[in-house]
Amino acid sequence: MNIGFDAKRAYLNNTGLGNYSRDTIRILSNFYPSNHYHLFTPKAVKNKRLDFIQSQPNIKVHTPQRILHKSIPSLWRSLSLTHEIEKYNLDIYHGLSHELPIGVQRKKTKTVVSVHDLIAIRFPQFFSALDRYSYVKKSRYACQIADKIIAVSQQTKEDIIRFFEIDERKIEVVYQGCNSVFQKNITDSILKEVRKRYHLPEKYLLYVGTIEERKNLMSLLKTVKQLPDYQLVVIGNGKAYKTQCLKYIEANNMQKQIIFLSHLSLDEMAAVYRQAHLMIYPSFFEGFGIPILEALFSEIPVITTMGGCFSEAGGPNSSYINPSDIEQLKHEIIDISNNVERRNLMVESGKKYANNFTDQNIAKRLFSIYQNML
Repeated sequence: MNIGFDAKRAYLNNTGLGNYSRDTIRILSNFYPSNHYHLFTPKAVKNKRLDFIQSQPNIKVHTPQRILHKSIPSLWRSLSLTHEIEKYNLDIYHGLSHELPIGVQRKKTKTVVSVHDLIAIRFPQFFSALDRYSYVKKSRYACQIADKIIAVSQQTKEDIIRFFEIDERKIEVVYQGCNSVFQKNITDSILKEVRKRYHLPEKYLLYVGTIEERKNLMSLLKTVKQLPDYQLVVIGNGKAYKTQCLKYIEANNMQKQIIFLSHLSLDEMAAVYRQAHLMIYPSFFEGFGIPILEALFSEIPVITTMGGCFSEAGGPNSSYINPSDIEQLKHEIIDISNNVERRNLMVESGKKYANNFTDQNIAKRLFSIYQNML
């Protein structure tokens, strides 16, 4: 089988959509090596998280060759990719991040599009007018022309049906996984090395995610302010909202309580997860929430948001709270810290639940969809 992927974000994005793209390419090429995989990206920049490609002879990377397409890569992705798909005689073309090239439905290649969320519709205040228009237009068009839609959660599937009026029979839910580095044991020497390198405290809460308003780091900072004996490690970066958070930290003399980390390798991230006391993910809305899954595999308890997709990622024994309720979040942090029996249950149940999201299970589900389409 010849399978093509929109690999732009696999190369150029190191957060959620990039992780999803890289993991999809990695697990399918590993578990189904007899297929040929074609990656289409406007730039094949060096990305250490794609090093696995070097050992995979079944993967070929394609970039724009014409001067016009190199100068305007969006033109290549939206229009010319249709000709590339036909040129390489692909059986399946999979748009990994809510986009498909214009006119691809008129070719014989079967198409799949992954939709991660419709946050731009639900929470337009978190997007500029132009970004929201572009995101919604591309997502709606891809859902309309695709032969099959993959929603990363039941919540996202319901949103696609509601906002785009798509027949539910066209949509399959395939949960996201996380990089296998979070699923492996880590030696004590590596844990100690990472702890020393980043000056990690003996006991810390953990937040992972882009520092933007929707992900609601401020509520966690306000909670930690009331817990002077706790320290918080934040893995992520941001712009204007991060500046707001930094000003709050400075105004409340919390500099010794908060540690910001960014640009970590996946191995370093896994070591930081593994040594955390709790992972807190107070986002207002997500399509899935990969950091929740990373924490479950890392055997640490999770506190996250009630409702939406969060229980799909966190399972039956994670803690679910109102992300705006500081007192509730504070209570949960203290209770999980002091209640050893509850903490142990959360860790064991979380690890068991996470096994539903192994690479092998996800690869089987995706490939079964491809096969059924043909």
